[in-house]
Amino acid sequence: MAKSSVIGVAVDQIKTRQHPSASIVVVGNPNSGKSTLFNRLTGLRQKTGNYPGVTVERHVGVARAGDISLELVDLPGTFALSAHSLEERIAVDVILGRMPGMARPAGILVVLDATHLYQGLYLTQQLLELGLPVLIALTMTDAAEAEGIRIDLPALEQRLGGVTVCPVVATTGRGLDRLREALGRLAGAAAPDVPEFWPALSAAAGELARDLPDAVTRTEIERALVDGPGELETHVAGLLGADGHRRLDELRARVFRGRPSLAEEARHRYTWVREVMDEVVQRAPVLMSWSSRIIAWLNRPVPGTIGLFVVMAVVFQAVFAWATPMMDAIDAGARALGSLIGAALPEGMLASLLVDGIIAGVGSVVVFLPQILILFLFIIVLEDSGYLARAAYLMDRAMRSVGLSGQSIIPMISSFACAVPGIMATRVIPNRRDRIATILAAPFMTCSARLPVYALLIAAFVPQETAGFFNLQGLVLFGLYMLGIAAGLLTALLLRRTALHGPKPTFALMLPEFRKPNLRTVLIQLWGRARVFLYRAGTVIFSVAVIIWALAYFPQSEEVAGELAAQRDRAAVTLSGEALDLAVQRLENEAAAAQLEQSALGRAGKFIEPLFRPLGWDWKISSAVIAGFPAREVVIAVLGTVYAVGDEADEATLSSRLRNAKWPDGRPVFTLPMVIGLLIFYAFCLQCVATLAVMRRETNSLRWPLFAWAYMTTLGYLGALAAYQLGS
Repeated sequence: MAKSSVIGVAVDQIKTRQHPSASIVVVGNPNSGKSTLFNRLTGLRQKTGNYPGVTVERHVGVARAGDISLELVDLPGTFALSAHSLEERIAVDVILGRMPGMARPAGILVVLDATHLYQGLYLTQQLLELGLPVLIALTMTDAAEAEGIRIDLPALEQRLGGVTVCPVVATTGRGLDRLREALGRLAGAAAPDVPEFWPALSAAAGELARDLPDAVTRTEIERALVDGPGELETHVAGLLGADGHRRLDELRARVFRGRPSLAEEARHRYTWVREVMDEVVQRAPVLMSWSSRIIAWLNRPVPGTIGLFVVMAVVFQAVFAWATPMMDAIDAGARALGSLIGAALPEGMLASLLVDGIIAGVGSVVVFLPQILILFLFIIVLEDSGYLARAAYLMDRAMRSVGLSGQSIIPMISSFACAVPGIMATRVIPNRRDRIATILAAPFMTCSARLPVYALLIAAFVPQETAGFFNLQGLVLFGLYMLGIAAGLLTALLLRRTALHGPKPTFALMLPEFRKPNLRTVLIQLWGRARVFLYRAGTVIFSVAVIIWALAYFPQSEEVAGELAAQRDRAAVTLSGEALDLAVQRLENEAAAAQLEQSALGRAGKFIEPLFRPLGWDWKISSAVIAGFPAREVVIAVLGTVYAVGDEADEATLSSRLRNAKWPDGRPVFTLPMVIGLLIFYAFCLQCVATLAVMRRETNSLRWPLFAWAYMTTLGYLGALAAYQLGS
């Protein structure tokens, strides 16, 4: 072969690896192991965005099958092509090629749970009728074997029209090599040859198809007939002309004979599903293991609820106990870097910007990364193991007492990581009143942005003692989380009794089996959360730290500088050695405090101080809280900058600087009642522009985010006022 030909082949191979040759959608029931398999196939070659015009997240990754690269799109879980929630509608639109800006997929990777084959085959049959190449990944095969389930794979492939079925264990990677090989052949494969499951419906769809453009598939026509009023029916009726709705209604009457269309479809499809199950599945009797008995016991209301609270308490204990060594290492590294830069640069504006502004500001937030990652780790593990779904089931009765259902508990638990995805997760709630009540309750859950504030104040002012088996600091943190939960539930109750009054919601949930979380999947998700946090630290918090430093540094007072120089000269006349060094350090701290007080930040803080003086806050705390309204974790960066520039600059850590902060008359600023009030303020107050923005998008109204901001801020102020005034 000529050299140029070899180079051409190599270039073609590189292009194939870099640019996906086809787009494959990954479809399956919720809790079928779909996302775990997606993470296994794509690894770190993933990106996340939103679908056009909606806030539903779009997860896309690149999977390699030899020299072939394929784009995998992980769709939201769905049980059927009859969509009810927004996420299900998005999944169906992508599958049918109706999503703006996205072409019809080249193939479908169906994820079937081997332990719930009966449920998954319903959706599978609908997908087989689309006329697209299909590949099936049969997950949870190890769990099926443990339960005595035996599946005849050749017989299953035959019943599915010759579709390849690849048994895999996504958590361990077993069977993935064969699945990748099959994926490489999927884009060019033929569509499965499946018999019509309901001839009467197919005939009706064919009758309409003669008068419709070729772009409208038979499946879309059938879905318009079965699903009834909606976007798809309106679209099909419009293409049929003025009498489109009449023709659809006449065909429905002929096919369904007055019976509910969805129920009729389910009756026909499940007849086929039962036939397949009888032919391909065998169940051997299996003795109930001790683990199964424990799981069954934990599914009961009382033991399960107690277990849920114990799990949450352990999580918050670990946040403090496990993170301390890593936090100490990050803090020591930041202080060493600051000392190194301070010693290398001459005293002046640049040194102050780098040491007091950037390192003190950004470093004071990054130090809490270990605690945030530990919290995320527990949430991811609990979600992947199936425990969060059980939490929804267990809390359904409690949620009903405040006018919500167990569907609301998943968005609220998700809000412990961040209120933004928690609010977005309310899309699975069909009833608009329930959705809005859950959206307004979600920001009360203690998100990761509150954690740095809690951790700083608790570590500085709560003794590191034990109360029985528990650490006192962990108990205080647990109490703050419980306070947020209580406030959120009471808010939902108030709204459902007043502005959002209506019938109590219904709730149905298929409990997933307990699974062993996959380490690879957990680490991928954990890295994604860490990357988001570090991005915020490197952009928003960095920018705010620089702005706050500039406000605290300028304008420079010649009077303060002159007085400092004069006092240094007088001290040098009367003192020497260590005594002189201590005196000069004290004079410099006093001068820094005087300079900060007359700076732009000091003047602004003095202006707003009367508003917060009843809470026990001085102008420094008031300035930091106001600056933190765009994003609540910014307050730590602001405090780090303010107290690094101010008169506590000789203290090693921000905690020690806060403990030594004084009023002009020498009284400590951070008393226990004031700290409790500040914690309550942060437990209630809504300080997050991103949360307000996603509220606006999800409710399609400015009224609800403005109400939430005013309501939560007022509640936080009154709570802090009561704690300080009563405690003092």
